[in-house]
Amino acid sequence: MASLALKALTIPALTKHSATVIFVHGLGDTGLGWQPFADDAHQDPALKHIKWILPHAPVKAVTANMGMKMPAWFDITSFDFDEDDETGMLQTVKSLNQLITTEVEAGIDPRRIVLGGFSMGGAMTLLTGLSIKEQLGGLIVLSGWLPLRNKLKSMLSSHAKDVPIFWGHGADDPLVQLRWGKLSKDVLTSSEIGIPEASSPSEGKGLSFNVYPGLQHSASDRELDDAKTWLKKVLPGN
Repeated sequence: MASLALKALTIPALTKHSATVIFVHGLGDTGLGWQPFADDAHQDPALKHIKWILPHAPVKAVTANMGMKMPAWFDITSFDFDEDDETGMLQTVKSLNQLITTEVEAGIDPRRIVLGGFSMGGAMTLLTGLSIKEQLGGLIVLSGWLPLRNKLKSMLSSHAKDVPIFWGHGADDPLVQLRWGKLSKDVLTSSEIGIPEASSPSEGKGLSFNVYPGLQHSASDRELDDAKTWLKKVLPGN
């Protein structure tokens, strides 16, 4: 299975580049949809050293959306998330790994790279970040879920339990319901996988699972502020 080079919006660091965030958008979106998050982060003096890469998904038919073609990282058969497009997911893992490898080859330590994503982008963040050979600085999952749950254990890298994770989820999300987020968190923090649970995003280690009252399938200012606080812990300026 050959990997495909992804097109991406790149937002350079405003000071000396010493860390990178790769953020993966959700279904039907493009990297442009998350440019405001990157621009807002750059307003914080403690985050100006970060380069942002916002990849664009290829256009493909999505079964759950009546076969309509739209930007998607993999096919979704139904919004019950009971069936996984393993082939499409693994293709995207390869493509995201290619972006990470390019940063590493340019001199960025993998532990100075954070991979993040929203919704299906969050699902791909987990699958990629917990299975690739490099130990990343952390993962950001917003309104996401854990894919390939029955196969994940066999795919995990040796350092998966050491990767910090910030997870934000809306309490009233009608699409990726909170129960899916909680189930995913429970799988990751189970004795089988062993990712420790953090008490707050300010820890910058373990899995910090944060629920936002009233939030539906989107991101809120409070959630993004919490993610930026977490970023300062895992990608501090030099």
